[in-house]
This record gives sequence, C-alpha cells and structure tokens, in this order.
Amino acid sequence: MSSSNWFTEAHEASGSSIGFRTRALLHSEQTPFQHIEIHDTTDWGRLMVIDGCVMLTGRDNFLYHEMMTHPALFTHARVKRAVIIGGGDCGTLREVLRHGEVEQVTQVDIDERVTRLSEQYFPELCESNDDPRAELRFEDGVRYMAECAADSVDLIIVDSTDPVGPAEGLFNADFYASCHKALRHGGLLVQQSESPLAHLDLIKSMRGAMRTAGFDALRTLPFPQPCYPTGWWSCTMARKGGDLSGFRERGAATKGFATRYYNADIHRAALALPEFMRQALGE
Repeated sequence: MSSSNWFTEAHEASGSSIGFRTRALLHSEQTPFQHIEIHDTTDWGRLMVIDGCVMLTGRDNFLYHEMMTHPALFTHARVKRAVIIGGGDCGTLREVLRHGEVEQVTQVDIDERVTRLSEQYFPELCESNDDPRAELRFEDGVRYMAECAADSVDLIIVDSTDPVGPAEGLFNADFYASCHKALRHGGLLVQQSESPLAHLDLIKSMRGAMRTAGFDALRTLPFPQPCYPTGWWSCTMARKGGDLSGFRERGAATKGFATRYYNADIHRAALALPEFMRQALGE
C-alpha cells in the first residue's frame, strides 16, 4: 500500500511490514504479466515494486546481485556459458559479466518492460546490457530451459520474483530437471530462495525438488537484504556432479574487479549456517 510519502509492503506470512519514505511516484504501469511501479525515495534511491512487492532499491541491491552471482562463479572452475532466468533489472547480468572468462550469458525474462524501465530508472544496473557476450531474450523461462540443449550450460541463475504469478513454475522438480539436463557435469544452479526466517518450509521444499531432479550437492547461503521481508534473504546452489564444500578462495581474494559486499571471507562465512537452519535442512 502507499500513502502520500511512504510506500509500505505488508508481508502476511511473517506478520511484518517494511516501508520506505518516498518523494514521488515516477512510473506506474500494468504490463501483460504484472504491475510495475518506480518510486523515488528520500534515502534508498529509486525503488522498484512489482505487484505490490519490493523488488529492489538503488541503495541495497548490490547485496543480492553479488551473492546471486559471485559465490557460484568462484565455485565453478571456469564458467563459459551462463543462463539467467528472470533478472530483468539486469543487475545479475552485470555481475556475471565482470568475470572475464565468461563467454556468453543468455538472460531470459518474460516481461520486457522490467528491463526497459530498469534501463531508464536504474541505468547503473544495465551498464553491461550492450556487452557483446550478453543476449537478452523476452520469453517464458520455463519453456526456454525445457528446450535448452543437454550439457550446454555451465551456470544457471534463477533470479525470479516470489513463487507466485509468472514465477510459480520456477520452483518445482520439472523445472529443476530441465536445468539439470542443460548443465554440463560440474555445472551449477543458483536460485533465490527467500527468507530463512519466513520461508524455511519453501527452502526445504525447493531443496527436496532439486534432489529429486538429480542434483548431487546443495548449499543454501544466507545474506542480509534490508528491503525484503525480515531483512534476511538466501540463495540456494545445487551442483550436477562434484560437491559444494569449497570454492576458489585465491581467485575470490584476488578478483580483478570491485565489489561492495562479496569477498572471500564473506563467501566462507555464508557457507556456515545458523543452527536452526542446519537442523531444518539436515546439514
């Protein structure tokens, strides 16, 4: 809901809400898939809202985009081809393309308007959209993965909205089976997996479906995300062959690009789960 100078998202599942003081509503439109708003806030930069849910702010999106990408890219020996499902704001794409060894990234988002509005209102996230290694497609990601050639991808990142509406089909065993087939041996699937405090049952269900689809190793990495429900979020990595117990620590420590949150120590720490998550996830 919104008032004259605040945007507030009520989160029924956790009995909580989060709000941002705003200066103006910059844009509002109903696309064929969802309702998108862009607000200008007093302290958090610009704010994107989809179907009443906060998607990102200019101030804290780096936490999410860096943790959705760099842990996986420094776990894999050498990602040549990556696929991003969703990710229409293009921040994840930008982070993947910071890695010089990546030769091709295909981003598949069902709603082109998310990307076009991001180019207008969040240009810093879209600075790699014209990179010759990037391919932007606007179509159904579930169908794209179902038709993806076997053993053709090193990394799949599912940067989706919550598991309702257009993103609902991205959280089940059929979709994960398509991803498993498309990945080469040692390949990685990364999916945003909501809040460990509010959505632990969903995380357990996702991990069960990933195992059903054939993934050998799973790790859920929590990280702070102030603009999302509970202020704490996670991504879940799954590997086709191999394990997820380590990463290329030297590469992460000597990376040739700047980050604002991710580093080798943060990666190491994110692999350590709080006790309630260890017990719930059987680690």
